[in-house]
Amino acid sequence: MEGYTIPAGVQEKLKLLPDSPGVYIMKDDKGTIIYVGKAIVLKNRVRQYFQHNRSHTAKVRAMVSHIADFEIIMTHSEVEALILECNLIKKHRPHYNISLKDDKSYPYVKVTVQEEFPRVFLTHRVSKDGARYFGPYTNVTAVHESLKLLRRLFPLRTCRHLQDRPCLEYHIRRCLAPCVGKVSEEEYAAMIRAVLLFLEGRTDDVEKELRYRMEKAAEAYHFELAARLRDQLRAVQKVAEKQNIVTGLGDQDAIGMARDSLGVCVQVFFIRSGKMLGREHFLLDGSEDETDRDILTAFLQQYYHRATFIPREVLLPVELEAAEQEVLESFLTEKKHGSKVHIACPQRGTKRDIVEMAAGNAKKYLDDEAVKMKQADARTLGAVEELGRYLGLKKPPMRMECFDISHIQGSETVASMVVFEGGLPKKSDYRRFKINSTEGKPDDFLSMREVTTRRYVGLPEEELPDLIVIDGGKGQLSSALEIIRGPGHHATVPVVGLAKQFELVFKEGDPEPVVLPRHSQALYLIQRIRDEAHRFAITFHRKLRGKRNLVSILDHVVGIGPKRRKALWQHFGTLAKMEAASVEELAAVEGMNQPAAEAVYDFFLTQKAIKAGKKQQ
Repeated sequence: MEGYTIPAGVQEKLKLLPDSPGVYIMKDDKGTIIYVGKAIVLKNRVRQYFQHNRSHTAKVRAMVSHIADFEIIMTHSEVEALILECNLIKKHRPHYNISLKDDKSYPYVKVTVQEEFPRVFLTHRVSKDGARYFGPYTNVTAVHESLKLLRRLFPLRTCRHLQDRPCLEYHIRRCLAPCVGKVSEEEYAAMIRAVLLFLEGRTDDVEKELRYRMEKAAEAYHFELAARLRDQLRAVQKVAEKQNIVTGLGDQDAIGMARDSLGVCVQVFFIRSGKMLGREHFLLDGSEDETDRDILTAFLQQYYHRATFIPREVLLPVELEAAEQEVLESFLTEKKHGSKVHIACPQRGTKRDIVEMAAGNAKKYLDDEAVKMKQADARTLGAVEELGRYLGLKKPPMRMECFDISHIQGSETVASMVVFEGGLPKKSDYRRFKINSTEGKPDDFLSMREVTTRRYVGLPEEELPDLIVIDGGKGQLSSALEIIRGPGHHATVPVVGLAKQFELVFKEGDPEPVVLPRHSQALYLIQRIRDEAHRFAITFHRKLRGKRNLVSILDHVVGIGPKRRKALWQHFGTLAKMEAASVEELAAVEGMNQPAAEAVYDFFLTQKAIKAGKKQQ
């Protein structure tokens, strides 16, 4: 590599590399894992990285320039190396590896077949606990809809622990109450078999199972059970009608891929028993300089390492390297418990059409994301620039600070300051102010003078925002300007007032307001800032008011002074929680004792009795 000197320690390790298969782990000078790869022959593969090879991509050259050390782990076979590589990539998420984006968040459907009466629910963790898992899925909304459909078709239990009496789910016919013996183990197990077949996409088998059980129940004069099975059969048939026949019989995954400036999207079409069951899309990181073949190889390794169902055939848009394909087929066959799995790249016919359809869907997803990004940019940076033009500012207001005052007839007056940067809220910079100058009397102008004094007097020029927004009309704006433009203060920062009713923007020294066009992004931005400042102020005001009310009500309890009131408030947080507490819980609060706890408990008990008496009257 030009301009790169192989570290002495790395040179020595290169001489000792074995001929066996395994995994190599590249590290930088801080010991951070930056790349994980597998090799059929470790000696040949690892040495290739450090040779002066013009065919190396820019990504490989950049990675090698950061390698300060490496480790190897020998394995017995290439398949073992592939599994270990997937585990290490998932654990360490190295910077230079192609990896599934945010793969930790993908949900699964879990069927607890190891339990006496299994449940079906969504989970983000796959454990070796004997349960059956289906997934992963990227569309969480679609998974929730599927679970709702399942629960309509099959009245499964949803409670975590078996109850000693039927719950509401039983009474509204959403559960058969196996906890109290309302359904036999055999009947419940048959229902779970149908659920598993349904999740596998085998609706034909589900129909056969339900029809057989329905007929048997009718022959045995169990007409209520037969009617329930008939309704389930009809619902499954409706679902099956929406699935299209696409190929001959068989289980296949058809994979399409698209790439643009946003990245790479891989779309997987699930075909079960010749029917299109569904699809999922996946985004990949670190794939900018990689070939389509390398991207697909990395995707197949990581996706099927986590997948819970392996089809008989995987259809690809491009052919893989022969050695990689052989290892992957062996890996998939092993995961399918010895049932042979084929990887194919169809060139014509129905299978090719399905792959191209998957690729078209992947491209459509990237196109839609590009439109969303463009719209998001218009709502943020575009709106900032537009607002700057309408207000005649010298530069776009990239950082804006907005103030709002909140109180009830002068009590618990507070002010909020919210910050928007680049058109988005920056909540870490939000500030709340408890106003001291107007306690007991409403005076928004004086409150605004206090909060702007506390915020801007003495603030260095370089820390000023690009625009200050005062939620209020001309009066509020004038009060803020008295402070901001005061002697020795800030003379250049733009300040505007926002009228509450019609969202007119008042500029300094201009008697006529600026009317932002309806449906303009600038107007929507100023509305978002105003609403956020109002929300933040109201939240703080309610918190103080609730704290004050709690303190005042405790004034009537014998033995509760300021310290104990404060301790009770900090411990419970709300009046409702304090009312619901037992004497022991009250006594456990710091500074409390048994007599004080009993006094508080008795006080709330009396209050409840008084309220109950008033209701009866």
